[in-house]
Amino acid sequence: MIQRIQSIFLLLAAGASFGLFGLPLATGAEAEQNVLLADGVFNLNDHIGLIIAFAGAGALALIAILLFKNRSLQMKIALFSLLFILGGIGFGAYLLFSQAGEAVNNLNIGIGTFMPLLGIILTVLANRFIKKDEKLVRSMDRLR
Repeated sequence: MIQRIQSIFLLLAAGASFGLFGLPLATGAEAEQNVLLADGVFNLNDHIGLIIAFAGAGALALIAILLFKNRSLQMKIALFSLLFILGGIGFGAYLLFSQAGEAVNNLNIGIGTFMPLLGIILTVLANRFIKKDEKLVRSMDRLR
């Protein structure tokens, strides 16, 4: 059912992933020689890989909401969404530390840095409740 708690968690996880498009991950002094911090802001729009990772995570979370009739597939899609978020975090950290150079020391962390962590927590909670529903349905099938 769409009104289940895991659907709410998945919707909020998708919102956290899509919310990154408007929030900066980090801000700092403008660096002419640095591609990431040329405008003084590190956000998703700085690299196509970050856009793909977090847009994919949000899209998979929304798709998982619609798969409420097939809970095992819903769990797998939510797991792939979680993997996209983790991949995006890892790739973003790699970009920041490899290409920002000395400018990393002068960065201010933005609110966008915490949004993927919120997405991870919400996706894990959604998977837990999907698994709980699957266990309940299987126990009811056993009683029939």
